[in-house]
Formats: sequence, C-alpha cells, structure tokens
Amino acid sequence: MAPKNQARETREARERLRLYEARQGLHDRQRRRRRRDDVVGVVALVAVAALATGSQLLYAGSHASQDPTPSASASATATPTPSASATAANTGDVPSRSIAKGRTWTGSLTLNKDVRLGIELDGRRAPQAASVEIDLIRKQFYEGTTCHRLAASADFRFLQCGSANGDGTGDAGFQYGPIENTPKDDRYEKGTIAIARSASTYSQSTQFFIVYGDTTLDGSTGGYTVVGKVTSGLSDLEAEITSKGVEDAGSDGTGTPEVATTITGATIAEQR
Repeated sequence: MAPKNQARETREARERLRLYEARQGLHDRQRRRRRRDDVVGVVALVAVAALATGSQLLYAGSHASQDPTPSASASATATPTPSASATAANTGDVPSRSIAKGRTWTGSLTLNKDVRLGIELDGRRAPQAASVEIDLIRKQFYEGTTCHRLAASADFRFLQCGSANGDGTGDAGFQYGPIENTPKDDRYEKGTIAIARSASTYSQSTQFFIVYGDTTLDGSTGGYTVVGKVTSGLSDLEAEITSKGVEDAGSDGTGTPEVATTITGATIAEQR
C-alpha cells in the first residue's frame, strides 16, 4: 500500500503545484491588464473607473481613437464631457488653503535619485492647490510614489505622478476643488506643473503632471489647475526619462514610461 499512497501524494502535490501556477499566471495577467488600463486614463471607461475607485487621472487631451497624435479637435468617443459632482464640494480632510499664504514657494522634486527638478508653487494664483502640494510635500507623501503615465507626442508631452497606489489610483483621503488658474488658450507651456483630476472639478487630490513640452489640452471640461512650474532640470528629465519613450501606449499615445520613475525626494520652502 505504501507505493500507492506515495503515488497518490505525488499526484496531489502536482495538482497543488498546477493550481498554484495557474493562480500566479492569472494574477500576473490581471496585474498587467490593470496597469495598462489604468494608465490610459483618457477614454470614457477610465472616467467611470475613476469615479468608482476615487482615482484622479488626467483627462488630458482631445484625440480621436484612431489617431494617437494629439489634436485640438474634440472627440466625443475619446474625451467624454465630464459632469460636475453631485455635491460640487470638497470631500475628506482637505488641507487649508491658508497654508500657501498667497505667496510663492520654491523647492525641489527628485526622480530616480538622479534627476533633480527645481520647482515653484504659486500660492497667489492657485492658493488651494498650492496649499495641498505644500502639505503633501511636508508630510513626505510623495517619496516612494511613482510617475505612472507619460505622454510623448508632438503636441502632447507630460509626465504624470503622485498616485497613492502608484498606478493611477488612490488618494490621500480627500478630494478638492475648484479648478484654479487655467490657461485661457488651453495651452500648457513647457515647465508647467498642473493638478490631475477625473470627471468632477472637485476630484483633485494627490496627482499632478509636469509638462515638458508645450501641450494643448481640452478646456471644455474646466481645464486643469496650474499650480506652479519647473524652474530647472527639465533637460535632465528629458534626457534620462521622457526621451526613452512609452511602454504599452494606448490610443491617446500615453502609457507607462519605459524608464520606471519613482519620486525619491521632495522639498518645499516659503520664498522670503
């Protein structure tokens, strides 16, 4: 009987191994699919997902699904018109807009330990957004988070960072509005730092995007809060990260940066 028992145990062990490997394979496929779907963030399905999960992805651009090259023309399929939230109010414990004191704040943002960006936040034109960013930087919220989305087309160039979960989802327990300091011509100049959001104008939270080349975004939904600008280091950002391209690009031309990008440091101080 011993050989039979041994054979049965061997078969059971093989079955357990097969089931484990199948679960691992399914998990890996689901993880890759979630990552790919989350970073696209522009099509209508992402708007629905963002509202369901509390993510605040950039509704960036107006692009026909057949053409990954950005254009200024509106596309009903690629860029649905967001509606205001039912309450049109802040949710959670939003940092006080008084933190910024209506002043200019300067600091730095370090990516992958080597790319150091000088930054400036505008507490006068964007008091609420600047106050939130100052508070998050002071609390070291951003350190260890990733820049999960890159746009690298001719007229559509930004790096999106600051997601709590590192994949375009999550927040810091709050969402806020309204939109502040948007460009009148929907043109976000090179060096701009703006706040990402989903459909609601009160869905801003922790995510932001750095424009590394003049970019036109659809302003029909309210635009995006310009909270500040990069004052130095853009050439290093382009050389080390953005010029390396996009992985798994979606129909809008955005995807995960080929160079995995992590925020490894952030500082901020009031300008005297």
